[in-house]
Amino acid sequence: MIEDHEGRRTHPYRDTAGCLTIGVGRNLTARGLAADEIDLLRDNDLRLARAICRDLFGAGFASWPAARQQALISMAFNLGEPRLAGFRRMRAAIAAGDWHRAASEALASRWARQTGRRAIHIAELMRDG
Repeated sequence: MIEDHEGRRTHPYRDTAGCLTIGVGRNLTARGLAADEIDLLRDNDLRLARAICRDLFGAGFASWPAARQQALISMAFNLGEPRLAGFRRMRAAIAAGDWHRAASEALASRWARQTGRRAIHIAELMRDG
């Protein structure tokens, strides 16, 4: 009955009172999210980011040093698959095993200019492994 009354929405919307709402009537403006809900969302998004990396970088991804995996997972988490796939020169450098060039290519992007410190940290993880 609740779902019938409230509806079910996968994307945020403004309810009749103007409150930001999602799901089955979850009033984000008044209630927000509990810690366990935030953790669930994060964990689901991390699983997706790992899957994106396996898809874009192939089976070898799992054998790379953890720092490099984390760097690329962070990029996938932030960008999503279509935008990360657009880093063609960075991906080519990774495929060639040239992590210094991959880091430089990441830093030469609009994403790096937008994210600043995050991009610098990710490039360091890529370069140093």
